[in-house]
Amino acid sequence: MRIGIDAQLARGTPTGIGEYVRGLAPALRARGLDVAELDAPWLDPWRFDRRALWDQLGLPLAAARARVDVLHCTSGTMPAFAPAPLVVTVHDVAWLRVQSHARAYARAYFGAYMLARYERARGIIVDSAFSRAELLALADVDPARVAVVYPGVAADVMDVERARDDAAPFVLAVGTVEARKNLEVLVRALVRLPQLRLISVGPPTPYRDRCLSLAHELGVESRVELRGYVPRADVLALYARALVAAVPSRYEGFGYGAAQALCAGVPLVSSDASSLPEVVAGRAPLVAPDDVDAWVAALAAVAADPADAELHAASVRASALARFGWAAAARATHEAYALALLR
Repeated sequence: MRIGIDAQLARGTPTGIGEYVRGLAPALRARGLDVAELDAPWLDPWRFDRRALWDQLGLPLAAARARVDVLHCTSGTMPAFAPAPLVVTVHDVAWLRVQSHARAYARAYFGAYMLARYERARGIIVDSAFSRAELLALADVDPARVAVVYPGVAADVMDVERARDDAAPFVLAVGTVEARKNLEVLVRALVRLPQLRLISVGPPTPYRDRCLSLAHELGVESRVELRGYVPRADVLALYARALVAAVPSRYEGFGYGAAQALCAGVPLVSSDASSLPEVVAGRAPLVAPDDVDAWVAALAAVAADPADAELHAASVRASALARFGWAAAARATHEAYALALLR
């Protein structure tokens, strides 16, 4: 079986989808599959026009040249026409739920247009039971074709050796700086947590300016670092040193930040919204995404007894490694390909 994987979003400054592609391809090869990673190094996937050009023309042409038996569209988008049976990973339906601030043409393409395309997919993979329920509530697709497969966490994250920075403790937030990630609740919490800093890493959007403006208004700007996209080694070092990881998102199809923190043995405080309770699975405190008082209390509890928080994170790490290993994700994804060829 020759599998074509859309690897375009692993180019440039990859976010969670890039992490997904980079982990999935070698894990499938480890199962003996012939995998062709399809991309165009010259094309910027973060410009809408070029992303749509890749989806609708570049990807199917690349799949035809590679002579694939199955085309796996890994980024939630798929072409109208393809030379092979299609499997699509729908990470979330955020474009239809929480992206009302985005441009209308982007909402239409990534939202309603793709929703209609999913009806033609031989198989659909979703990142969580939450995302499966969201998709089935909006799309006219056969539930039997929708499989929940948790994305894997990379080995370098799983291998992080903790060396907590007690001299300058900080809260770590990993992920794109956008409105649904709700970074501002952590900025507000800092007002009552004078011993802590906030370090955010991830590609910025205009929401970054809103967070910086709020930090200035509240007088905490000296303790807020929005570092943008940083090298992989820096992310791993921050996971090693952080007092606590925080995932305050209002909407996540999966929540790589939470899964990575659990696998790295970092104390975690997470929002109780969308897929995050499923991903955390009782292994870390959950609080309402916009309840500043609850965030202050949860983060202050970690700061008050970091050794106890560290012991708890270490005690649940093994179960996280088992749940989010790439071998398990590749096995379930392989099964989805086999079923797609039978349909």
